[in-house]
Amino acid sequence: MERLLPLAAEAAERLKKRGETVALSESSMGGLVSAALVAQPGASAFYLGSTVIYTRGAAKALYALQGPPAPDVKPLTEPYVAAMAEVVRQKLGSTWALAEMGASGPSGSPYGPPPGTAVIGLAGPVPASITVSTGSADRAANMYAFGEAALRLLVKSLT
Repeated sequence: MERLLPLAAEAAERLKKRGETVALSESSMGGLVSAALVAQPGASAFYLGSTVIYTRGAAKALYALQGPPAPDVKPLTEPYVAAMAEVVRQKLGSTWALAEMGASGPSGSPYGPPPGTAVIGLAGPVPASITVSTGSADRAANMYAFGEAALRLLVKSLT
């Protein structure tokens, strides 16, 4: 958690300064990014909430996902996760929303990518998405690597 806190502090400072808010939907990060953001003083000024969606059933139930955003968009791809982020942003009414899907390990994703792969989408004024590949099956290390990448994406977009 210690390596996420400085990035969360930077994101928090920028969000508060801009008067903007953020919401999250985490999967293989397991709530680490949410915890790092909530740990910041004054979090209620910028942090609206989050979910940890770990199964397809949970995603369908919570977000009423009927399928991919378009017939040719597959899960665990940047277009799919970007669409998830937009759903989170709209449902929670935030300025920004981060969504993440991944395979932290030790096995790969049922969608095909190997362990150590995550896709992070950011919805908001400057939408962005990235794919992270660590090449490792170390579950805990990957969770933190994915969280760090998500916070870096948010901070970069707030700059």
